[in-house]
Amino acid sequence: MATTVIMPKLGLTMKEGTIEKWLKQEGDRVEKGEPLVEIITEKLNFQYESPASGILRKILHHEGKVVPVTTPIAIIAEEGEALPEFEAIQSEVPIEAPMPAAAAQGEIKEHRERIFASPFARKTAQEKGIDLSLLKGSGPGGRIIQTDVISAVERVQTEGARPSVPAQKPADKLIPLKGIRKIIARRMTESFRDTPHFYLSVEVDMSAVQDLKERVKDEVEKRAKVRLTLTDILVKVVASALKEHPIINSRIEGDQIRLLEEINVGVAIALDDGLIVPVVHHADQKSLTEIASVIRNLTRRARRGKLTLEDVGGGTFTLSNMGMLGIDKINPIINPPECSILGVGRTVEKPVVQGGEIKIKPMAWFSLSSDHRIVDGAAAGLFLNHIHKIIENPDLLLV
Repeated sequence: MATTVIMPKLGLTMKEGTIEKWLKQEGDRVEKGEPLVEIITEKLNFQYESPASGILRKILHHEGKVVPVTTPIAIIAEEGEALPEFEAIQSEVPIEAPMPAAAAQGEIKEHRERIFASPFARKTAQEKGIDLSLLKGSGPGGRIIQTDVISAVERVQTEGARPSVPAQKPADKLIPLKGIRKIIARRMTESFRDTPHFYLSVEVDMSAVQDLKERVKDEVEKRAKVRLTLTDILVKVVASALKEHPIINSRIEGDQIRLLEEINVGVAIALDDGLIVPVVHHADQKSLTEIASVIRNLTRRARRGKLTLEDVGGGTFTLSNMGMLGIDKINPIINPPECSILGVGRTVEKPVVQGGEIKIKPMAWFSLSSDHRIVDGAAAGLFLNHIHKIIENPDLLLV
């Protein structure tokens, strides 16, 4: 019996997914549980496993397509087995061909028309750099088939043997805005457009927290087999401050403000293709050793693309530590639906006046971005000052 593969719904808030890459092609054999397709949601990308064994008879939505959840995206069946009736309808829906990286003359053309071509023709055209909009199909109803593309390739190769023309100006490189990068672009645009941000900053003496790190790092490594970092300590400090300032741990829902019971601190991690924010759940209930262990585990899995929706969901506040990149100060954009985010810059040795004397101290900028619909300036200031106080007196974490 044929099996219809649908766009999975992996969480209450998931409404659609983007097909990033098919790991199997039409006609390929696939086993149940074998990775079938890479899908990107608003929070992460993952490999969706085949729900059945058989032959991938039909791909209904191709790479780059945004598909609502529960929508059929492919059909798996044995050879010769009858397919569902809707397959014929789905196969007639033309799909826009992928745009080549550059035209032969260095020109980039925008094609708005819909292209009617077979999957094999599309695949061959993409591999050979052929523009499908320039071809006339010889298949049924003018459909472009693979032989049309092969003929075009041969023509290009023949023309390539002619005397060369003067070199053209090199074309600019175009990087498609897709996948995680596209999702980040949309979410950050919505946040900056719809959320009235305001920013507060304070410069903090890092001497005491550096001393704390040196005193406990060996014990943390002994217990958790991980190296303690400043980010681990910052998560602990932030969680403590959020408990004392619940308005910062909230979100807006219509005409109401929801104060959240759970304190779940997201930690921004830079990947090659964008930013991802895995979450330390119940951070206020975890020891420093537990926080260090959780963050290291999340970071390893993030870099391998193995995070789950649970790993990146449920955040109530985000921490963005840019110090390791040599950044002095950052005013980060709020990660919706949260109402605040803390940016931390690098620690720099600089002269500071204390008790009428000039001393060299390790100093760092802490910057808080908040949603002015929820958080007043005074409330944000009290929260940031609380963090300032704990960083300079970390023993307060024991009180």
